Amino acid sequence: FWCRVYYISLEFYMGRTLQNTMVNLALENACDEAMYQLGLDMEELEDMEEDAGLGNGGLGRLAACFLDSMASLGLAAYGYGIRYEFGIFNQKIVNGWQVEEADDWLRYGNPWEKARPEYMRPVHFYGRTEHHPDGVKWVDTQVVLALPYDTPVPGYRNNVVNTMRLWSAKAPCEFNLKDFNVGGYIQAVLDRNLAENISRVLYPNDNFFEGKELRLKQEYFVVSATLQDIIRRFKVSKFGSREIARTDFSKLPDKVAIQLNDTHPAMAIPELMRVLVDEEKLSWEKAWDICVRTCAYTNHTVLPEALERWPVDLFAHLLPRHLEIVFEINRRHLENVAAKFPGDNDRLRRMSLIEEGGQKRINMAHLCIVGSHAVNGVAQIHSDILKATVFKDFYEMEPHKFQNKTNGITPRRWLVMCNPGLAEVIAERIGEDFIRDLDQLKGLRKYVNDEAFIRDVAKVKQENKLKFAMHLEQHYKVKINPNSMFDIQVKRIHEYKRQLLNCLHIITYYNRIKKEPNKQWTPRTIMIGGKAAPGYHTAKMIIRLITAIGEVVNNDPVVGDRLKVIFLENYRVTLAEKGIPAADLSEQISTAGTEASGTGNMKFMLNGALTIGTMDGANVEMAEEAGEDNLFIFGMRVDDVDELDKRGYHAEEYYNRLPELKQAIDQIAGGFFSPKQPDLFKEIVNMLMHHDRFKVFADYEDYIKCQEKVNALYKNPKEWTKKVIFNIAGCGKFSSDRTIAQYAREIWGMEPTLEKLPAPDDKP
Repeated sequence: FWCRVYYISLEFYMGRTLQNTMVNLALENACDEAMYQLGLDMEELEDMEEDAGLGNGGLGRLAACFLDSMASLGLAAYGYGIRYEFGIFNQKIVNGWQVEEADDWLRYGNPWEKARPEYMRPVHFYGRTEHHPDGVKWVDTQVVLALPYDTPVPGYRNNVVNTMRLWSAKAPCEFNLKDFNVGGYIQAVLDRNLAENISRVLYPNDNFFEGKELRLKQEYFVVSATLQDIIRRFKVSKFGSREIARTDFSKLPDKVAIQLNDTHPAMAIPELMRVLVDEEKLSWEKAWDICVRTCAYTNHTVLPEALERWPVDLFAHLLPRHLEIVFEINRRHLENVAAKFPGDNDRLRRMSLIEEGGQKRINMAHLCIVGSHAVNGVAQIHSDILKATVFKDFYEMEPHKFQNKTNGITPRRWLVMCNPGLAEVIAERIGEDFIRDLDQLKGLRKYVNDEAFIRDVAKVKQENKLKFAMHLEQHYKVKINPNSMFDIQVKRIHEYKRQLLNCLHIITYYNRIKKEPNKQWTPRTIMIGGKAAPGYHTAKMIIRLITAIGEVVNNDPVVGDRLKVIFLENYRVTLAEKGIPAADLSEQISTAGTEASGTGNMKFMLNGALTIGTMDGANVEMAEEAGEDNLFIFGMRVDDVDELDKRGYHAEEYYNRLPELKQAIDQIAGGFFSPKQPDLFKEIVNMLMHHDRFKVFADYEDYIKCQEKVNALYKNPKEWTKKVIFNIAGCGKFSSDRTIAQYAREIWGMEPTLEKLPAPDDKP
């Protein structure tokens, strides 16, 4: 029973904590009332809290949803990560361009965290190894201290409180002083910053690997400190035994489950081996068995540029002992491969943890697969792609390791908290239990023709739209028509997510209105938001294109308020909580086979938007749950993309065949949207015409046709709302409670529970 889960992640995208805590503790009304009696406004107080932006996007927000679900399901779970002094940058739009500014979120302190200096741990870097008859020693290292900060994670009304422990880097007192105190005392104290830089800032790349030494230091820092904590806790736990401290590690896999959120904490595998073999003196075979049974790995992407491949020479310099261990893991692994597939040398090369070539690199995904007992993708289609392509060789060797765990979102934050109006009209029909057991939403299917329910759902949506429109007017001075369709695409800016396809629809719709200004067009407000990684030039140009299109469209008197284009500045958790409940249409338009799962798609569905999307990621399962007729599905499937790759994708064919596409591209290329700099967007056009990996033009025609269907249905509010109800009723599967229950049973060997613990003040 006392099995503990350690969810290790370099990102936890938590957002604000106050309202979520009040919801989970059932204190919201009491606090509102108390504030009111003090003559204060709760919403004003809530608005003073900074977002904890310790994540880039999906992967970091998933970790946050998982913490909520693990606590709500009564699992003894710890989230372990880094307490970045600066989280994801704040985005300003200046003259249409993204400008980054540092996110100094700790400026006024963080009331939710408690420093725990008594659990400080040393973390070692650099140095060299010495091989002795009695084992290996890692010596002459530089030491950085890891100082833990604990944040409580309350379950939903079950009196469970788990912990998120984030490590901060501290230089030891002796840092740089003993080695060269030639009177460089001041400099030595100033150099303490070098050690403490480890936890200074979150790397702002989403789905992109940048092989920097500081990033590898961060990855090892969190892993080393966390494993010391895990082993300390394992040794002092009683587990019904009378020993003061356990020295028998054979039971570790029964008591400890380590989940690696992507390959970022992959160093946990060689580090656990180092501790067991070098420090605890276990045999390699025994240690390896323990390691594999303890660790499990979640893959989050198939994009090759996102896979972590660390240069061997960087590794040798920073973590010499771990490199030796990785080489030994690889030697034994390749022996196993050769035994199973004799003479297949190409397979040995493909499956090696070390990639030969220009400079040797360590493939961290291969390390994770070999060193884990379970490997999972994050949506069915993604897990299938892993087995069929990226990890095919590994699947053929150990098929039992591969699983699927479709992502989910917590209904506490993403419905009850951000959309209380909708939560209430649902609860009036089916009770409040759905908040713990989201499958109960299917009980709404019988209300799909209920006039009163249809009216209530539509009314809540209209109120949310008015509220969001007011928010945008106050903060961004933009006036929007709340009776228009709110068409929203919010996610990190990336070529594979195809914000450019959205842009082509905007331009096409604009051109159609201009051509026939007296036709009855469905009015739309198209909102696109998201951050571009600071070094991702194309993504920054995409933002500039969106703002440029907005400048033209929004100031055209012929169009009026039938079409508006808004770039949502500084998209983050807190803005998502405001915007998603107001959305009518959710844009999920990645090239099939590129978005591993997506979770924003689920948030829109749960909050009463309809989805226009490709058969990619979890969209496939959303269509399955709600009925394919109740989503606007368009475009190539994975097979069609493969087929097109075989034939060869030629953008010019589409450009020459589709006059509206040609017109849109010619306008972008000719400076229609940038009259002062006519060739501002020539790189984007050149990319789309000559090297577009994500085949925007191939899906253009079907996308435009699909958007016409969206317009037609929106003109019939009752039929639209019926589809909305089918969507909400199909959301049960997409609760992170379901996801975590599956991890618990199928990977961690634990049983989740909805039992409520007695409150601390309850007398038994």
